[in-house]
Amino acid sequence: MATSSVPSGRSTSVPVVLPGTRATLWLFGTVALGLLVYYFVGIDQGATSVFGNDTHIHEFVHDARHFLGFPCH
Repeated sequence: MATSSVPSGRSTSVPVVLPGTRATLWLFGTVALGLLVYYFVGIDQGATSVFGNDTHIHEFVHDARHFLGFPCH
């Protein structure tokens, strides 16, 4: 005899509701983190570098720069 693994009855899923201020904070934090990562991976080199002539960050993300299509040479 065949058996079914489908549960009987309705599922009671509850949507997650965030208040407006909390959602705004999450959005701001996510955008700020994204821009910071974008800067370190894509822009931190040469004249715009925050760290001056120190290229540790540049060399740490060097292969990712090539993979993502950022020119770095």
